[in-house]
Amino acid sequence: MCVRSLQGVQVSASRRSGTTDELGPGEPERDGADLLAALLDGMDAALCAFDADGVVTHWNREAERILGWSAAEAVGRRGFAGWAVRTADAEEVEGRLMSAMHAPGRQVHEFALLTKDGGRVLVRTQSAAVRGADGKPAGLYCAFSEVHAQIDLERSIALSEALFEDASWGVVLVDADLRPAVVNAHAARDFGMTRTAVLGRPLGELLSQGVEELENALVHVLAEGAPPAPAELWVTVRTPEGERRRCWRSGFLRLASPLAEEPVPLGVGWLFQDVTEAKQTEQEAAQLRFRSNQLHRAGRAAAECEDPYEAATVHLDFALAGFADHALIDLVAGGAAVDGEGPVRLVRAAATPSGAPGPSVPAGRAAGIPVRYEEGHPALQCVERAGSVRAGAGASSPEAAREWALARQWSADSVHALCAVLRSRGRTLGVVTFLRGASRTQFERSDAVYAEDVAVRIASALDLAGVGARAASGPGRGQGAAAG
Repeated sequence: MCVRSLQGVQVSASRRSGTTDELGPGEPERDGADLLAALLDGMDAALCAFDADGVVTHWNREAERILGWSAAEAVGRRGFAGWAVRTADAEEVEGRLMSAMHAPGRQVHEFALLTKDGGRVLVRTQSAAVRGADGKPAGLYCAFSEVHAQIDLERSIALSEALFEDASWGVVLVDADLRPAVVNAHAARDFGMTRTAVLGRPLGELLSQGVEELENALVHVLAEGAPPAPAELWVTVRTPEGERRRCWRSGFLRLASPLAEEPVPLGVGWLFQDVTEAKQTEQEAAQLRFRSNQLHRAGRAAAECEDPYEAATVHLDFALAGFADHALIDLVAGGAAVDGEGPVRLVRAAATPSGAPGPSVPAGRAAGIPVRYEEGHPALQCVERAGSVRAGAGASSPEAAREWALARQWSADSVHALCAVLRSRGRTLGVVTFLRGASRTQFERSDAVYAEDVAVRIASALDLAGVGARAASGPGRGQGAAAG
Protein backbone atom coordinates (compact mmCIF):
# COMPACT_ATOMS: atom_id res chain seq x y z
CA MET A 1 0.00 0.00 0.00
CA CYS A 2 1.68 3.28 -1.14
CA VAL A 3 1.18 6.86 0.13
CA ARG A 4 -1.05 7.67 -2.81
CA SER A 5 -3.24 4.69 -1.95
CA LEU A 6 -3.50 5.81 1.67
CA GLN A 7 -4.46 9.27 0.50
CA GLY A 8 -7.07 7.78 -1.80
CA VAL A 9 -8.43 5.71 1.08
CA GLN A 10 -8.57 8.84 3.23
CA VAL A 11 -10.44 10.78 0.56
CA SER A 12 -12.88 7.90 0.03
CA ALA A 13 -13.49 7.67 3.76
CA SER A 14 -13.95 11.46 3.92
CA ARG A 15 -16.67 11.24 1.29
CA ARG A 16 -18.49 8.61 3.33
CA SER A 17 -18.18 10.83 6.42
CA GLY A 18 -19.77 13.77 4.63
CA THR A 19 -16.71 15.98 3.94
CA THR A 20 -16.31 17.79 0.61
CA ASP A 21 -12.56 17.36 -0.09
CA GLU A 22 -11.91 16.94 -3.82
CA LEU A 23 -9.01 15.49 -5.75
CA GLY A 24 -9.47 17.74 -8.72
CA PRO A 25 -9.21 16.41 -12.26
CA GLY A 26 -7.50 13.12 -11.27
CA GLU A 27 -10.53 10.84 -11.87
CA PRO A 28 -8.44 7.63 -12.38
CA GLU A 29 -6.82 8.24 -9.00
CA ARG A 30 -10.30 8.63 -7.42
CA ASP A 31 -11.48 5.42 -9.11
CA GLY A 32 -8.46 3.55 -7.78
CA ALA A 33 -9.13 4.84 -4.28
CA ASP A 34 -12.76 3.79 -4.49
CA LEU A 35 -11.77 0.32 -5.68
CA LEU A 36 -9.26 -0.05 -2.84
CA ALA A 37 -11.85 1.12 -0.32
CA ALA A 38 -14.35 -1.42 -1.64
CA LEU A 39 -11.78 -4.20 -1.39
CA LEU A 40 -10.86 -3.30 2.18
CA ASP A 41 -14.51 -3.04 3.18
CA GLY A 42 -15.14 -6.54 1.84
CA MET A 43 -12.43 -8.15 3.97
CA ASP A 44 -13.37 -10.61 6.68
CA ALA A 45 -10.77 -9.12 9.03
CA ALA A 46 -11.17 -5.78 10.76
CA LEU A 47 -8.72 -3.26 9.33
CA CYS A 48 -7.77 0.31 10.04
CA ALA A 49 -4.98 2.46 8.58
CA PHE A 50 -2.98 5.34 10.07
CA ASP A 51 -0.85 8.00 8.43
CA ALA A 52 2.58 9.00 9.70
CA ASP A 53 1.01 11.27 12.37
CA GLY A 54 -1.18 8.47 13.75
CA VAL A 55 -4.43 9.78 12.23
CA VAL A 56 -6.97 7.14 11.23
CA THR A 57 -7.34 7.12 7.45
CA HIS A 58 -9.52 4.06 6.99
CA TRP A 59 -11.93 2.02 9.04
CA ASN A 60 -13.60 -0.94 7.32
CA ARG A 61 -16.95 -2.58 7.96
CA GLU A 62 -15.59 -5.48 10.02
CA ALA A 63 -13.92 -2.99 12.39
CA GLU A 64 -17.27 -1.22 12.67
CA ARG A 65 -18.98 -4.54 13.46
CA ILE A 66 -16.55 -5.46 16.23
CA LEU A 67 -16.30 -2.09 17.98
CA GLY A 68 -19.50 -0.35 16.90
CA TRP A 69 -17.73 2.84 15.73
CA SER A 70 -18.66 3.77 12.18
CA ALA A 71 -16.14 4.92 9.58
CA ALA A 72 -17.52 8.48 9.83
CA GLU A 73 -16.82 8.43 13.58
CA ALA A 74 -13.39 6.83 13.34
CA VAL A 75 -11.70 8.38 10.30
CA GLY A 76 -9.82 11.60 11.11
CA ARG A 77 -9.24 10.81 14.80
CA ARG A 78 -5.68 10.79 16.11
CA GLY A 79 -4.91 7.45 17.65
CA PHE A 80 -7.33 5.51 19.85
CA ALA A 81 -7.15 7.65 22.96
CA GLY A 82 -10.47 8.65 24.49
CA TRP A 83 -12.69 6.64 22.23
CA ALA A 84 -11.34 3.19 21.27
CA VAL A 85 -9.10 2.63 24.32
CA ARG A 86 -9.16 3.83 27.88
CA THR A 87 -7.21 7.02 28.55
CA ALA A 88 -5.01 5.21 31.06
CA ASP A 89 -4.05 2.60 28.45
CA ALA A 90 -3.83 4.93 25.45
CA GLU A 91 -0.12 5.73 25.69
CA GLU A 92 0.93 2.07 25.99
CA VAL A 93 -1.42 0.88 23.23
CA GLU A 94 -0.43 3.61 20.78
CA GLY A 95 3.25 3.14 21.54
CA ARG A 96 3.09 -0.58 20.79
CA LEU A 97 0.92 0.03 17.73
CA MET A 98 3.02 2.81 16.17
CA SER A 99 6.27 0.97 16.83
CA ALA A 100 5.39 -1.22 13.86
CA MET A 101 6.09 1.78 11.61
CA HIS A 102 9.81 1.48 12.30
CA ALA A 103 10.07 -2.30 12.76
CA PRO A 104 10.71 -4.81 10.00
CA GLY A 105 7.92 -7.23 9.08
CA ARG A 106 4.71 -7.57 11.05
CA GLN A 107 4.16 -7.18 14.76
CA VAL A 108 1.50 -9.05 16.72
CA HIS A 109 -0.03 -7.64 19.90
CA GLU A 110 -3.03 -8.27 22.11
CA PHE A 111 -4.82 -5.52 23.98
CA ALA A 112 -8.32 -4.41 24.96
CA LEU A 113 -10.31 -1.94 22.84
CA LEU A 114 -13.48 -0.11 23.81
CA THR A 115 -16.74 -0.55 21.98
CA LYS A 116 -19.08 2.32 21.31
CA ASP A 117 -21.47 1.17 24.03
CA GLY A 118 -18.70 1.11 26.64
CA GLY A 119 -17.80 -2.56 26.56
CA ARG A 120 -14.31 -4.00 26.23
CA VAL A 121 -13.11 -6.42 23.57
CA LEU A 122 -9.80 -8.25 23.71
CA VAL A 123 -8.31 -8.21 20.21
CA ARG A 124 -5.23 -9.60 18.53
CA THR A 125 -3.61 -7.17 16.07
CA GLN A 126 -1.16 -7.56 13.23
CA SER A 127 0.52 -4.29 12.30
CA ALA A 128 2.99 -3.41 9.54
CA ALA A 129 4.45 -0.22 8.13
CA VAL A 130 3.35 1.31 4.82
CA ARG A 131 6.29 2.84 3.01
CA GLY A 132 6.27 5.60 0.46
CA ALA A 133 8.03 5.87 -2.88
CA ASP A 134 11.21 6.97 -1.10
CA GLY A 135 11.17 3.89 1.11
CA LYS A 136 10.45 5.82 4.28
CA PRO A 137 7.49 4.97 6.58
CA ALA A 138 4.36 6.85 5.50
CA GLY A 139 1.90 5.17 7.82
CA LEU A 140 0.82 1.75 8.91
CA TYR A 141 -2.11 -0.63 8.69
CA CYS A 142 -3.53 -2.66 11.53
CA ALA A 143 -5.64 -5.80 11.04
CA PHE A 144 -7.34 -7.08 14.16
CA SER A 145 -9.85 -9.72 15.24
CA GLU A 146 -11.44 -10.76 18.48
CA VAL A 147 -9.12 -13.01 20.44
CA HIS A 148 -11.77 -15.67 21.06
CA ALA A 149 -12.43 -15.88 17.32
CA GLN A 150 -8.70 -16.23 16.66
CA ILE A 151 -8.39 -18.84 19.38
CA ASP A 152 -11.35 -20.75 17.94
CA LEU A 153 -9.65 -20.71 14.55
CA GLU A 154 -6.36 -21.91 16.03
CA ARG A 155 -8.17 -24.64 17.93
CA SER A 156 -9.91 -25.77 14.76
CA ILE A 157 -6.60 -25.91 12.92
CA ALA A 158 -4.94 -27.74 15.82
CA LEU A 159 -7.83 -30.20 15.98
CA SER A 160 -7.58 -30.89 12.26
CA GLU A 161 -3.84 -31.46 12.49
CA ALA A 162 -4.24 -33.75 15.51
CA LEU A 163 -6.96 -35.78 13.80
CA PHE A 164 -4.79 -36.32 10.75
CA GLU A 165 -1.64 -37.13 12.69
CA ASP A 166 -2.32 -38.59 16.14
CA ALA A 167 -5.95 -39.81 16.15
CA SER A 168 -6.50 -43.40 17.31
CA TRP A 169 -9.32 -43.88 14.79
CA GLY A 170 -9.56 -43.50 11.05
CA VAL A 171 -10.31 -40.07 9.58
CA VAL A 172 -11.00 -39.62 5.88
CA LEU A 173 -12.14 -36.51 4.04
CA VAL A 174 -14.16 -37.62 1.03
CA ASP A 175 -14.76 -35.09 -1.76
CA ALA A 176 -18.04 -34.54 -3.55
CA ASP A 177 -17.04 -37.23 -6.09
CA LEU A 178 -16.82 -39.79 -3.25
CA ARG A 179 -13.05 -40.12 -3.48
CA PRO A 180 -10.67 -39.78 -0.50
CA ALA A 181 -9.07 -36.34 -0.47
CA VAL A 182 -7.25 -36.48 2.88
CA VAL A 183 -6.49 -39.61 4.92
CA ASN A 184 -4.88 -39.87 8.34
CA ALA A 185 -2.26 -42.45 9.26
CA HIS A 186 -4.68 -44.70 11.16
CA ALA A 187 -7.11 -44.93 8.23
CA ALA A 188 -4.26 -45.66 5.83
CA ARG A 189 -3.19 -48.61 8.02
CA ASP A 190 -6.76 -49.94 8.04
CA PHE A 191 -6.77 -49.78 4.23
CA GLY A 192 -3.40 -51.51 4.13
CA MET A 193 -1.83 -48.70 2.08
CA THR A 194 0.18 -45.54 2.44
CA ARG A 195 -1.61 -42.22 2.90
CA THR A 196 -0.78 -41.00 -0.58
CA ALA A 197 -1.76 -44.30 -2.24
CA VAL A 198 -5.35 -43.97 -0.99
CA LEU A 199 -5.93 -40.43 -2.26
CA GLY A 200 -8.17 -39.94 -5.28
CA ARG A 201 -9.00 -43.62 -5.73
CA PRO A 202 -12.63 -44.80 -6.10
CA LEU A 203 -13.92 -46.57 -3.02
CA GLY A 204 -14.61 -49.63 -5.17
CA GLU A 205 -10.85 -50.07 -5.60
CA LEU A 206 -10.33 -50.04 -1.84
CA LEU A 207 -13.28 -52.21 -0.79
CA SER A 208 -14.61 -55.35 -2.47
CA GLN A 209 -17.75 -55.62 -0.33
CA GLY A 210 -19.76 -52.99 1.51
CA VAL A 211 -18.85 -50.21 -0.92
CA GLU A 212 -22.48 -49.69 -2.00
CA GLU A 213 -23.63 -49.20 1.58
CA LEU A 214 -20.78 -46.80 2.29
CA GLU A 215 -21.42 -44.74 -0.85
CA ASN A 216 -25.13 -44.55 -0.03
CA ALA A 217 -24.26 -43.19 3.40
CA LEU A 218 -21.91 -40.58 1.92
CA VAL A 219 -24.49 -39.44 -0.66
CA HIS A 220 -27.12 -39.15 2.07
CA VAL A 221 -24.80 -37.00 4.20
CA LEU A 222 -24.04 -34.71 1.25
CA ALA A 223 -27.76 -34.24 0.61
CA GLU A 224 -29.32 -34.34 4.07
CA GLY A 225 -26.55 -33.80 6.59
CA ALA A 226 -25.01 -35.95 9.30
CA PRO A 227 -26.99 -38.94 10.64
CA PRO A 228 -28.02 -38.79 14.31
CA ALA A 229 -25.92 -41.78 15.41
CA PRO A 230 -22.88 -43.78 14.25
CA ALA A 231 -23.43 -46.65 11.82
CA GLU A 232 -21.72 -50.03 11.83
CA LEU A 233 -20.60 -51.02 8.34
CA TRP A 234 -19.26 -54.46 7.41
CA VAL A 235 -16.74 -54.13 4.60
CA THR A 236 -14.15 -56.29 2.90
CA VAL A 237 -10.90 -54.39 2.46
CA ARG A 238 -8.56 -55.10 -0.45
CA THR A 239 -5.03 -55.22 0.97
CA PRO A 240 -1.74 -56.39 -0.57
CA GLU A 241 -1.91 -59.38 1.80
CA GLY A 242 -5.42 -60.30 0.66
CA GLU A 243 -9.01 -59.40 1.50
CA ARG A 244 -10.01 -58.78 5.12
CA ARG A 245 -13.54 -58.69 6.50
CA ARG A 246 -13.89 -55.79 8.93
CA CYS A 247 -16.60 -53.97 10.85
CA TRP A 248 -16.15 -50.19 11.07
CA ARG A 249 -18.22 -48.07 13.42
CA SER A 250 -18.57 -44.91 11.33
CA GLY A 251 -19.66 -41.35 11.91
CA PHE A 252 -20.20 -38.82 9.13
CA LEU A 253 -20.10 -35.01 8.97
CA ARG A 254 -21.05 -32.81 6.02
CA LEU A 255 -18.35 -30.27 5.24
CA ALA A 256 -19.38 -26.86 3.90
CA SER A 257 -17.31 -23.83 3.02
CA PRO A 258 -17.47 -21.10 5.72
CA LEU A 259 -16.58 -18.46 3.13
CA ALA A 260 -19.65 -18.83 0.93
CA GLU A 261 -22.91 -16.98 1.49
CA GLU A 262 -24.81 -20.24 1.03
CA PRO A 263 -23.47 -23.62 2.19
CA VAL A 264 -21.34 -25.16 -0.53
CA PRO A 265 -20.61 -28.85 0.10
CA LEU A 266 -16.91 -29.60 0.17
CA GLY A 267 -17.38 -33.28 0.89
CA VAL A 268 -17.88 -35.53 3.89
CA GLY A 269 -15.78 -36.08 6.97
CA TRP A 270 -15.76 -39.84 7.67
CA LEU A 271 -14.53 -41.01 11.06
CA PHE A 272 -14.42 -44.73 11.78
CA GLN A 273 -13.12 -47.19 14.33
CA ASP A 274 -12.44 -50.89 13.78
CA VAL A 275 -14.77 -52.85 16.08
CA THR A 276 -14.46 -56.20 14.31
CA GLU A 277 -13.23 -58.17 17.32
CA ALA A 278 -15.87 -56.71 19.62
CA LYS A 279 -18.66 -57.40 17.10
CA GLN A 280 -17.46 -60.94 16.51
CA THR A 281 -17.37 -61.58 20.25
CA GLU A 282 -20.84 -60.10 20.58
CA GLN A 283 -22.17 -62.19 17.70
CA GLU A 284 -20.60 -65.36 19.04
CA ALA A 285 -22.13 -64.75 22.47
CA ALA A 286 -25.56 -64.08 20.94
CA GLN A 287 -25.24 -67.17 18.76
CA LEU A 288 -24.26 -69.31 21.73
CA ARG A 289 -27.23 -68.05 23.76
CA PHE A 290 -29.61 -68.74 20.88
CA ARG A 291 -28.29 -72.24 20.29
CA SER A 292 -28.41 -73.06 23.99
CA ASN A 293 -32.03 -71.92 24.08
CA GLN A 294 -32.80 -74.05 21.03
CA LEU A 295 -31.30 -77.12 22.66
CA HIS A 296 -33.31 -76.45 25.80
CA ARG A 297 -36.54 -75.96 23.87
CA ALA A 298 -35.88 -79.05 21.76
CA GLY A 299 -35.34 -81.13 24.89
CA ARG A 300 -38.59 -79.90 26.40
CA ALA A 301 -40.52 -80.62 23.19
CA ALA A 302 -38.91 -84.05 22.69
CA ALA A 303 -39.83 -85.04 26.24
CA GLU A 304 -43.50 -84.78 25.29
CA CYS A 305 -43.17 -87.18 22.33
CA GLU A 306 -44.39 -90.71 22.94
CA ASP A 307 -42.48 -92.05 19.93
CA PRO A 308 -38.68 -91.75 20.41
CA TYR A 309 -38.27 -91.60 16.64
CA GLU A 310 -40.50 -88.52 16.57
CA ALA A 311 -38.40 -87.04 19.35
CA ALA A 312 -35.33 -87.43 17.14
CA THR A 313 -36.94 -85.45 14.31
CA VAL A 314 -38.02 -82.78 16.81
CA HIS A 315 -34.36 -82.27 17.75
CA LEU A 316 -33.52 -82.02 14.06
CA ASP A 317 -36.20 -79.40 13.37
CA PHE A 318 -35.16 -77.20 16.29
CA ALA A 319 -31.51 -77.39 15.22
CA LEU A 320 -32.28 -76.04 11.72
CA ALA A 321 -33.40 -72.59 12.92
CA GLY A 322 -30.69 -70.11 11.97
CA PHE A 323 -28.21 -72.94 11.42
CA ALA A 324 -28.87 -74.69 8.10
CA ASP A 325 -31.30 -74.86 5.20
CA HIS A 326 -31.78 -78.63 5.02
CA ALA A 327 -31.00 -81.66 7.17
CA LEU A 328 -31.29 -85.41 6.88
CA ILE A 329 -30.69 -88.48 9.00
CA ASP A 330 -29.10 -91.64 7.63
CA LEU A 331 -29.00 -94.75 9.81
CA VAL A 332 -26.60 -97.66 9.54
CA ALA A 333 -28.29 -100.60 7.89
CA GLY A 334 -28.63 -103.46 10.39
CA GLY A 335 -28.87 -101.29 13.50
CA ALA A 336 -25.30 -100.23 14.32
CA ALA A 337 -21.85 -100.14 12.74
CA VAL A 338 -19.03 -102.22 14.14
CA ASP A 339 -15.55 -100.88 13.50
CA GLY A 340 -13.70 -102.77 10.81
CA GLU A 341 -16.47 -105.23 9.97
CA GLY A 342 -17.46 -104.88 6.31
CA PRO A 343 -18.61 -101.88 4.27
CA VAL A 344 -21.06 -99.42 5.80
CA ARG A 345 -24.47 -99.02 4.23
CA LEU A 346 -26.72 -96.10 5.19
CA VAL A 347 -30.50 -95.95 5.02
CA ARG A 348 -32.36 -92.62 4.74
CA ALA A 349 -34.48 -92.29 7.89
CA ALA A 350 -35.68 -88.67 7.83
CA ALA A 351 -35.17 -85.47 5.82
CA THR A 352 -36.47 -81.94 5.67
CA PRO A 353 -38.50 -81.17 2.57
CA SER A 354 -36.30 -79.64 -0.14
CA GLY A 355 -37.94 -76.70 -1.88
CA ALA A 356 -40.47 -75.85 0.84
CA PRO A 357 -40.26 -75.19 4.60
CA GLY A 358 -41.67 -77.72 6.99
CA PRO A 359 -40.85 -80.32 9.63
CA SER A 360 -38.71 -83.36 8.95
CA VAL A 361 -40.55 -86.31 7.46
CA PRO A 362 -39.71 -90.04 7.64
CA ALA A 363 -38.11 -91.42 4.49
CA GLY A 364 -37.60 -95.10 3.73
CA ARG A 365 -37.51 -96.37 7.29
CA ALA A 366 -39.75 -99.32 6.49
CA ALA A 367 -38.22 -100.23 3.14
CA GLY A 368 -34.64 -100.26 4.43
CA ILE A 369 -33.20 -99.52 0.97
CA PRO A 370 -29.64 -98.15 1.32
CA VAL A 371 -28.82 -94.72 -0.08
CA ARG A 372 -26.55 -94.88 -3.13
CA TYR A 373 -23.58 -93.04 -1.65
CA GLU A 374 -20.37 -93.35 -3.65
CA GLU A 375 -17.11 -94.29 -2.00
CA GLY A 376 -15.58 -91.33 -0.20
CA HIS A 377 -18.94 -89.68 0.46
CA PRO A 378 -18.75 -87.31 3.49
CA ALA A 379 -21.45 -89.29 5.32
CA LEU A 380 -19.51 -92.52 4.89
CA GLN A 381 -16.31 -90.82 6.01
CA CYS A 382 -18.16 -89.56 9.07
CA VAL A 383 -19.17 -93.11 10.03
CA GLU A 384 -15.71 -94.51 9.39
CA ARG A 385 -13.97 -91.81 11.43
CA ALA A 386 -16.70 -91.56 14.09
CA GLY A 387 -16.25 -87.80 13.89
CA SER A 388 -17.59 -84.72 12.12
CA VAL A 389 -16.81 -84.02 8.46
CA ARG A 390 -17.19 -80.71 6.64
CA ALA A 391 -17.47 -80.42 2.85
CA GLY A 392 -18.18 -77.71 0.30
CA ALA A 393 -18.54 -77.05 -3.40
CA GLY A 394 -15.82 -74.39 -3.24
CA ALA A 395 -15.64 -71.35 -5.50
CA SER A 396 -17.35 -73.05 -8.40
CA SER A 397 -20.06 -71.92 -10.79
CA PRO A 398 -23.74 -72.45 -9.89
CA GLU A 399 -23.95 -75.27 -12.42
CA ALA A 400 -20.89 -77.02 -10.99
CA ALA A 401 -22.22 -76.57 -7.45
CA ARG A 402 -25.53 -78.10 -8.47
CA GLU A 403 -23.78 -81.11 -9.98
CA TRP A 404 -21.64 -81.43 -6.86
CA ALA A 405 -24.74 -81.56 -4.62
CA LEU A 406 -26.73 -83.95 -6.81
CA ALA A 407 -23.77 -86.32 -7.09
CA ARG A 408 -23.87 -86.68 -3.30
CA GLN A 409 -27.62 -87.28 -3.15
CA TRP A 410 -28.27 -83.87 -1.55
CA SER A 411 -30.68 -81.10 -2.47
CA ALA A 412 -29.60 -79.24 -5.60
CA ASP A 413 -29.20 -75.86 -3.88
CA SER A 414 -26.69 -77.17 -1.32
CA VAL A 415 -23.21 -75.64 -1.30
CA HIS A 416 -21.91 -76.41 2.21
CA ALA A 417 -22.35 -79.62 4.19
CA LEU A 418 -21.61 -80.77 7.73
CA CYS A 419 -21.92 -84.44 8.78
CA ALA A 420 -22.03 -85.36 12.48
CA VAL A 421 -21.90 -88.97 13.65
CA LEU A 422 -24.79 -90.43 15.68
CA ARG A 423 -23.31 -92.43 18.55
CA SER A 424 -24.96 -93.93 21.60
CA ARG A 425 -23.73 -96.47 24.13
CA GLY A 426 -20.43 -96.79 22.28
CA ARG A 427 -22.04 -97.64 18.95
CA THR A 428 -22.38 -95.69 15.69
CA LEU A 429 -26.05 -95.51 14.75
CA GLY A 430 -25.78 -93.27 11.69
CA VAL A 431 -25.13 -89.75 10.46
CA VAL A 432 -26.98 -86.45 10.62
CA THR A 433 -26.15 -84.10 7.73
CA PHE A 434 -26.79 -80.34 7.71
CA LEU A 435 -26.80 -78.49 4.38
CA ARG A 436 -26.48 -74.79 3.58
CA GLY A 437 -27.18 -72.88 0.38
CA ALA A 438 -25.06 -70.27 -1.36
CA SER A 439 -26.59 -67.44 0.69
CA ARG A 440 -24.95 -68.76 3.86
CA THR A 441 -21.34 -69.02 4.94
CA GLN A 442 -19.49 -72.29 5.14
CA PHE A 443 -19.59 -74.33 8.34
CA GLU A 444 -17.01 -73.40 10.96
CA ARG A 445 -15.57 -75.31 13.88
CA SER A 446 -18.12 -73.76 16.25
CA ASP A 447 -20.88 -75.05 13.96
CA ALA A 448 -19.43 -78.55 14.17
CA VAL A 449 -19.52 -78.40 17.97
CA TYR A 450 -23.19 -77.42 17.89
CA ALA A 451 -23.99 -80.17 15.35
CA GLU A 452 -22.29 -82.71 17.59
CA ASP A 453 -24.46 -81.60 20.54
CA VAL A 454 -27.57 -82.06 18.41
CA ALA A 455 -26.29 -85.43 17.16
CA VAL A 456 -25.91 -86.72 20.73
CA ARG A 457 -29.55 -85.94 21.47
CA ILE A 458 -30.77 -87.44 18.18
CA ALA A 459 -28.68 -90.59 18.74
CA SER A 460 -30.11 -91.03 22.23
CA ALA A 461 -33.65 -90.79 20.90
CA LEU A 462 -32.93 -93.20 18.03
CA ASP A 463 -31.26 -95.65 20.38
CA LEU A 464 -34.31 -95.50 22.62
CA ALA A 465 -36.51 -96.13 19.58
CA GLY A 466 -34.45 -99.22 18.77
CA VAL A 467 -34.68 -100.48 22.35
CA GLY A 468 -38.47 -100.01 22.27
CA ALA A 469 -38.74 -101.98 19.04
CA ARG A 470 -36.74 -104.88 20.45
CA ALA A 471 -38.72 -104.84 23.68
CA ALA A 472 -41.98 -104.98 21.70
CA SER A 473 -40.80 -108.11 19.89
CA GLY A 474 -40.87 -110.16 23.08
CA PRO A 475 -39.46 -110.35 26.60
CA GLY A 476 -36.84 -112.90 25.78
CA ARG A 477 -35.52 -111.18 22.65
CA GLY A 478 -35.61 -107.80 24.29
CA GLN A 479 -33.61 -109.04 27.26
CA GLY A 480 -31.13 -110.75 24.97
CA ALA A 481 -30.67 -107.60 22.95
CA ALA A 482 -30.24 -105.55 26.08
CA ALA A 483 -27.68 -107.99 27.37
CA GLY A 484 -25.81 -107.88 24.08
